[in-house]
Amino acid sequence: MVDLNEFFQSADWKKEKHAPVIEVKSKDPVVVEVSVGKEIEHPNTVEHHIRWIQLLFHPDGEKFPVEIGRIDFNSHGDAGKTEPKGYFSIKTDKPGSLIAFSFCNIHGFWKNEEPLTL
Repeated sequence: MVDLNEFFQSADWKKEKHAPVIEVKSKDPVVVEVSVGKEIEHPNTVEHHIRWIQLLFHPDGEKFPVEIGRIDFNSHGDAGKTEPKGYFSIKTDKPGSLIAFSFCNIHGFWKNEEPLTL
């Protein structure tokens, strides 16, 4: 059986342009910004681009995470019209973990995780 975790790379986003950056912008409601290339800009060309970003929330004490949303980026290299960044709004009264995934068409799957405290 294949362990899917082996496919996901992670790194300090301050040193790596592929790792998704999770930033909680407000807590009532919870608004989360997820981006790729915060410190080091990621290319946005047909040949090299971020294809999508996905956000999950795993509430403390729950068995499974909840998929909050996914954003697909379809305009690669088209005069820079897309930027690998998205905002998500979450209604929750529980703390937990925010888990973000991204996919680079050349460098594969990436993930990052941040705690959500209320």
